[in-house]
Amino acid sequence: MAEADTNPVAAEITEMAKRLRLPHLRRSFFDLALTAKAQRWDPIELIRVLLETEITGRNAATLSLRRSAANLPGSRTLAGFDHSVSSIPTHVVNALATMEWVRRKENLVLCGPPGTGKSFLGRGSGL
Repeated sequence: MAEADTNPVAAEITEMAKRLRLPHLRRSFFDLALTAKAQRWDPIELIRVLLETEITGRNAATLSLRRSAANLPGSRTLAGFDHSVSSIPTHVVNALATMEWVRRKENLVLCGPPGTGKSFLGRGSGL
């Protein structure tokens, strides 16, 4: 990345990306530009990949912030949900896993005594 530090255009792009608050694009543009040049990408493809990189990074950061704000336990999936420990019936968990209730624009409320799997279910279903 030493060449990126000495290239005036790269430095200018870094400053513009900083001003526009595009941190993920700023971190990856130079390497992607080198790849694009080597592979003879169409300039529009380079722009698409740079914007996709920014969107992917922002989505990951937003998800991380929302998960920490929700104070849910670590990453889990429904594949690891232990039906034998939970009082939530298996058919209910399976129905929630289909996410049909999201398409119908319905709300989901998880309530019950501690240790019944509410947080695990909320985290595992992608909420």
